[in-house]
Amino acid sequence: MKNLKGILIFTASVSLVSFVYFLSIYQNHPDGHERETFLSEVGEFFGTLGVWALVIIYGRTLLKLAIGKGGLAQRLVPDKYDVSTFPPFKALLELLNRTHIYVGIAAIAVIALHIAMLGLHAEILFFPTVLALVVWQGMFGFFLTWRFSPQELKRASYFVHAQFLTGIMIGIFSLFGHLVIDD
Repeated sequence: MKNLKGILIFTASVSLVSFVYFLSIYQNHPDGHERETFLSEVGEFFGTLGVWALVIIYGRTLLKLAIGKGGLAQRLVPDKYDVSTFPPFKALLELLNRTHIYVGIAAIAVIALHIAMLGLHAEILFFPTVLALVVWQGMFGFFLTWRFSPQELKRASYFVHAQFLTGIMIGIFSLFGHLVIDD
């Protein structure tokens, strides 16, 4: 229960700080009337793809928690239900595990294309932070799969890359950032 409580406290804290920052910049942000161009429409499409890629990546994490063993998994799914024995869940997890690297690379690429086509909006701290977190996750994921990585770097990379908290921050910051510019 401690892990779940910690995740909820972290999520609430990040949401509260983000909301306060959102309120402080929302009134001062210039009107976001964008020109609708072909490039901006393609950029929005890449943004949608990026969201779905992140849903797949973090959905895999939630599925692993739900069918895995351990304290947090037992809190999410009662003991009388052993969902790890259901073949569809096992097959889905196997598919997600096999494609995780490729979906992660695609997520980084489409998020970068989304930013390139619509702009970074560096004046809103949410967006550079999201970009940094996505690159951070990708970089440590790369170190996990690169065969020339020393074992110490792989261990540290696993610890950093496997952080569910990074995904929570990416989601919250993206949401509030888009609320600022999409009024």
